[in-house]
Amino acid sequence: MKRRKAQVEMQLWGGIECTHNRVGDTYFDQIAWSGHDRCPEDIDRIADLGIRTLRYPALWEWAASTEGPDFNWDWADERLPYLRRLGIQPIVGLVHHGSGPRYTNLLDVDFASGLAHYAGKLAQRFPWVDSYTPVNEPLTTARFSALYGHWYPHKRCSIAFAQAILNECRATVLAMAAVRSIRSDARLIQTEDLGKTHSTPALAYQADFENERRWLTFDLLCGNIDRHHPIGSYFLWLGVKESELLWFHDHPCPPDILGINYYVTSERFLDDRIANYEPRLHGGNGRHAYADIEVVRAVEADLAGPEQILLEAWERYRRPMAITEAHLACTPDEQVRWLWEVWQAAHSARQADADICAVTAWSLLGAYDWDSLVTSPRGNYEAGAFDVNDQRRPTPIAELIAHLASGTTPELVGLDQPGWWRRVPAMVA
Repeated sequence: MKRRKAQVEMQLWGGIECTHNRVGDTYFDQIAWSGHDRCPEDIDRIADLGIRTLRYPALWEWAASTEGPDFNWDWADERLPYLRRLGIQPIVGLVHHGSGPRYTNLLDVDFASGLAHYAGKLAQRFPWVDSYTPVNEPLTTARFSALYGHWYPHKRCSIAFAQAILNECRATVLAMAAVRSIRSDARLIQTEDLGKTHSTPALAYQADFENERRWLTFDLLCGNIDRHHPIGSYFLWLGVKESELLWFHDHPCPPDILGINYYVTSERFLDDRIANYEPRLHGGNGRHAYADIEVVRAVEADLAGPEQILLEAWERYRRPMAITEAHLACTPDEQVRWLWEVWQAAHSARQADADICAVTAWSLLGAYDWDSLVTSPRGNYEAGAFDVNDQRRPTPIAELIAHLASGTTPELVGLDQPGWWRRVPAMVA
């Protein structure tokens, strides 16, 4: 009789929204907006919740504001030892929706080597750090920066998108090589927003393409892309050199943990009946015009949900996984329900033998302006475990986090009720 491998207890990790994206000549800095740059005591508050693993930034842009051989280590010298003193293991992020310092960008041939140089210097300075995310969500960042034009360098073409994600993933490989030259057991925790695309029958071909594209970050790092891969062949058709794809075959850097970021907006529905939608939702691919909306707002699609997404990733890669961002911009009670649903989904996936090691409560200090995809500084704030607009007061989600971190059963009012994304009827925008 085959014996099932015992799994270690699932952990509750934490994270601070640290997007540092560039729009035109302006950087938008979530850490500055939340005041965390002036309040290191936030780390004490996080430690008091029982969190012992924290996604935390030591961003390249901060350390290298000008081109030159020297880095500014003030932030890292203060914050990383602070975490260590409190017994918190950092997963250090180096680029978070950014494009690097002003002298580079996602399409620059020196972007990858520049990030690798910084990563190596950071590892030399902090050899006890053993977990890294060199580039957060490469696919998402490449889409927003080079396909949709929201963020710098504001390109809107498929070949720029291909070049951007290849550059980001190459930077990840080189950065981890530099880190591992200092600490050979350093772990790559590679994050990506992993949703799913649904569609009307006429747009099934576009949904199939996007559902293959969603794996691109992990497939590149695992060395799975060649001319026979659906996205590999597409990149070659765009004009990418085959040698650029095969470079990843020769330099595989499979993540030690696949970091799955999942949001209520991660699942999309493509509808060719555009007359049913406001013009702002209209788009297309050159072959069909269609609306692209959230599945939770669609009439003819069901949410796959986090458990199914995790199991699809497990079947494809068979590598350890974690939910590395779980956050909802909504009322406190709905935020609690969202984190609880994701936690339960991860447990269910573990029961199906998927190796899920953690769920991450993201945006502990909240986030700003994601309702406009951080394209203008409007000051629209959504609280997290702490409300920075109310003297950093703990919110109800902080209580749930404390329970999950300690392994105790939460008994919060309304936790047994489904969230709005499970209650409301689907609607047309």
